[in-house]
Amino acid sequence: MLKFVKNHLETIAGVEIFPIISLTIFFTFFVILFLWVFTAKKSYIKKLSNLPLEQ
Repeated sequence: MLKFVKNHLETIAGVEIFPIISLTIFFTFFVILFLWVFTAKKSYIKKLSNLPLEQ
């Protein structure tokens, strides 16, 4: 099965850019999420954390 997939992917022109794009999107998302967590107001975080407990 892996041999078939590898053979098929080798025939696609420009396929080597897809892992780079995926890594860039992944890294960017988590950097933005990290920055948001550390710059968010504590009152907003507390409000969100109590949200599931409210009825």
